[in-house]
Amino acid sequence: MEITDFSTALFSLEGKRAMVTGGNGGLGRAFTVALAAAGADVFVPSLADDDGTTARLVEGHGRRYAFAAADITRTGVPQEMVGQCVETLGGLDILVNSAGINLLDDVTAFGRDKWDPMLAVNLTAAFDFAHAAARAMIPQRSGKIVNIASLFSFLGGKQSPAYAASKAGIVGFTKAYADELGEYGIQVNAIAPGYFATALTERTRSDAVANARIVDHVPAGRWGDPADLMGALVFLSSRAADYVTGHTLVVDGGYLLR
Repeated sequence: MEITDFSTALFSLEGKRAMVTGGNGGLGRAFTVALAAAGADVFVPSLADDDGTTARLVEGHGRRYAFAAADITRTGVPQEMVGQCVETLGGLDILVNSAGINLLDDVTAFGRDKWDPMLAVNLTAAFDFAHAAARAMIPQRSGKIVNIASLFSFLGGKQSPAYAASKAGIVGFTKAYADELGEYGIQVNAIAPGYFATALTERTRSDAVANARIVDHVPAGRWGDPADLMGALVFLSSRAADYVTGHTLVVDGGYLLR
């Protein structure tokens, strides 16, 4: 492509088939809607469906929305979901590993009962989905995998050893898959959100002291809104990012600057 050939059409996802794990709530819903707004049909595997809001938002953009109830930590389920996505949408061009949980506790009380399920959802399931997606994408010699990391990929965090470990693992895994899949025309990147106003952070936001500590640390002076992530995802999912791979894009309002 020549410089003179540049067009905003590079950001279009028209006709693409996408999967967003946990894509019907929290940040996941923003990812799902962003992909649909850019032109993609979206398949969402999740433990529980929402009240129909996500479907209405996707279909409002004239795109298809498919939901499958699934425990993504069960052996074989990610592979089954990728197969179902290919069958339902006709293929898979974009995978967003968005599903995640965060269980908190003091260091002496934080045991394997919390560690194991968090690693299963946040890291192992992401690997299983990416592995299955890669098998679908390699023959077509194209595809985008976007893993959702976190500021905790780079920082420690009280009461959050499993979350920090799983999200640091996502960054390493992203680099490894980017290195291996590049020859097939597949780009693998990550987004590391900062502090966002979702149900996952409601406990912190409701604590006046904790809330002030975080907001005072963010140059933007506020919590992130899920909509703040939509552009980053569309970019990494589009042809505009064909030469971007193995990268973790931090979207944090400047939190890491201080």
